[in-house]
Amino acid sequence: MHFLRLTGGLAAACALSLSLMGGQAVAGPADAPDIPLAARVLTYDAGGSAEFRSAVDRGAAIWNESVDAVELRPAAAGQRANIRVLADDGWPRALPTTLGNGTVYIGRQAVGQGYDTIRIAAHELGHILGLPDRKPGPCSSLMSGSSAGTACTNPLPNAAEKAEVEGNFGGEFVGGAPAPRAELIVD
Repeated sequence: MHFLRLTGGLAAACALSLSLMGGQAVAGPADAPDIPLAARVLTYDAGGSAEFRSAVDRGAAIWNESVDAVELRPAAAGQRANIRVLADDGWPRALPTTLGNGTVYIGRQAVGQGYDTIRIAAHELGHILGLPDRKPGPCSSLMSGSSAGTACTNPLPNAAEKAEVEGNFGGEFVGGAPAPRAELIVD
């Protein structure tokens, strides 16, 4: 007996496909325990982030504390990382290649102007997680970036930003809990 976890309308499509192939599909018990989905793990290499290493680690930890669908972990020695983090003398920026992959630059220019390093790191990692800039914006929006001013040190994503990342990396996560799923049992 094989157990398959399916989401939404996909369960009906699979049941129809199986019946056309001669298999028998039976709905699982409604009270079956809901097994949490594992977070997608993204690795980051902050080896080139120089004096901003602790800010990068804290920015990653903030995302890990804020969302369930993705987890940022330091890359192991010799492991190719999804995200490279570098320090340079320019303005902070992220260059995503695909969702969850790319390069982050923690620019000293913004730090020299008084912007908070942890907010910068969390903001730029947000771009790698699929979030756009939202300028101008209030300090309560992490993705408002520099438009919130140098007095803003809030490194936390707001509820909408969290929900967008959850949707980007798994769709099943709504409000921090997996959405209901159908279970299909195939004999």
